[in-house]
Amino acid sequence: MEVKRCDWANLNKSMQEYHDSVWGVPVHDDKELFKKLCLDGMQAGLSWNIILSKMDSICKAFDDFAPEIVSRYDDKKIEELLQNPGIIRNRLKVNSVVTNAKAYFALCEKYGSLDDFLWKYVDYKPIVNEWTSIEQLPASTPLSDEISKCLKKMGFKFVGTTIIYAFMQAVGIVNDHLIYCDFR
Repeated sequence: MEVKRCDWANLNKSMQEYHDSVWGVPVHDDKELFKKLCLDGMQAGLSWNIILSKMDSICKAFDDFAPEIVSRYDDKKIEELLQNPGIIRNRLKVNSVVTNAKAYFALCEKYGSLDDFLWKYVDYKPIVNEWTSIEQLPASTPLSDEISKCLKKMGFKFVGTTIIYAFMQAVGIVNDHLIYCDFR
């Protein structure tokens, strides 16, 4: 029997694997949430396929996005990262990861955890949409607007509403698998 996936996942094997095992699966681990938030920020203006192709290098270069390590990166480390061809070498994006690691601790102090902060918006239950075509998927929603605004107020960078909506999809806050998708 043929596996049915959301149309975007059929680009290549990496996209299929990401779609089948990661995208839309609820995440509650703070370090994994932080990592995915940073990766979605890195993806801004690029295709997710590019991020997937560099995933191992990016995670290695950024100490797997461990906030306690990344928050201590200095100018020397940032310059080292910007010379690494295995990552997205955009100074604003690299700096945003360090900034976000610092903001992460302030968020946790205020809300207890990134998990609690995010999932309380949906009463700890994923929003399950009923889309029939990829064209119906929004780039942002009032909820992604609200989360984006709050994160920006706390000092996070590269957390615009479109990035946040993609992040919400990635971590299962929103289930946007199309209605015919076997992974819904």
